[in-house]
Amino acid sequence: MNASVAIQVLPHVETDEEVVRIVDEVIDYIKSTGYTYYVGPCETAIEGDYDELMEVVKNCQKIAIKAGCAKVASYVKISYAPEEKVLTIDEKVTKHHQ
Repeated sequence: MNASVAIQVLPHVETDEEVVRIVDEVIDYIKSTGYTYYVGPCETAIEGDYDELMEVVKNCQKIAIKAGCAKVASYVKISYAPEEKVLTIDEKVTKHHQ
């Protein structure tokens, strides 16, 4: 694992219910990828290979559009270390959730 990505997907829709429904579809897609992930209140973290994660990020936009919004904004944070490992989700947050 050489990358960790945090993504926040913000569909441009009329109601909070629609935001939640579309974001849930994006999270379901992330779950289906098989990567280790952590759903937080404002973003979802995913860890794995950098190039593969960039495909996941790209697909998150497409999933949101397919789910019914005409426009989507996303905020992405990337930690990338091509020659070494990055901190895992567990190393970052487990001590805070015990």
